[in-house]
Amino acid sequence: MSTSTKAEIIGILGGMGPAATADFYAKLVAITPGSSDQDHLRTVIWSDPTIPDRTEALLGGGPDPTPWLLDGSRVLREAGATVIAIPCNTAHAFVPRIADRVGLPIVHMIGEVARHLSELTPRIHTAGLLATTGTIRAGLYQEWLDRLGIRLVLPDASSQDREVMTAVRAVKAGARDDSTTALLARAAHRLAEQGAQAVIAGCTEIPLGLPTDAVDVPLVDPALVLARALVRRATTTGGAG
Repeated sequence: MSTSTKAEIIGILGGMGPAATADFYAKLVAITPGSSDQDHLRTVIWSDPTIPDRTEALLGGGPDPTPWLLDGSRVLREAGATVIAIPCNTAHAFVPRIADRVGLPIVHMIGEVARHLSELTPRIHTAGLLATTGTIRAGLYQEWLDRLGIRLVLPDASSQDREVMTAVRAVKAGARDDSTTALLARAAHRLAEQGAQAVIAGCTEIPLGLPTDAVDVPLVDPALVLARALVRRATTTGGAG
């Protein structure tokens, strides 16, 4: 039975940023099993790049993106979506503010990454995180991984600012060159030196600038983990209907 005949309709709340949204949908298509158009999942994409910067909001210098996230969720619901995916790590800091108000389940990307790490063999005791300063300050991964007994190591302040955030801004500006990769690879290498057995690419722009072969330990792509969770949900449960 093709997946498209099932009841689930994936709603992608995107635009944070546009390149990451396009990358997420490409990954969702790539990992969906099937041999024809009809085997793929029905999907609605709302890509709204006017959503205020999530990191700036968390650091206290920008507007709260919650109203935009709520509006986007309503657009997806009215378009027929039965489940929402948000391919932006930092936006998950605002999920508690919208979860009970959107009328649809939200597949929690960070929770799915935590589960994925807990199932890896050999067992992961320490993971590194490359993410926006907002994601780190919000403690999103720290909270989920702590529940599973996984220690999290983070870049120091200099690496976070000069390497990670510089690279994230470069990717958002359309630059995906060797210098961007070098910045992220150096930051990832330092995390491995601190004992990280895997590194989480905890901003959806990071996998666009950091290929897996540039890191000495496994690089976990939350967008790919989220895509797999959606395919699993749609194909094993028959969707929401």
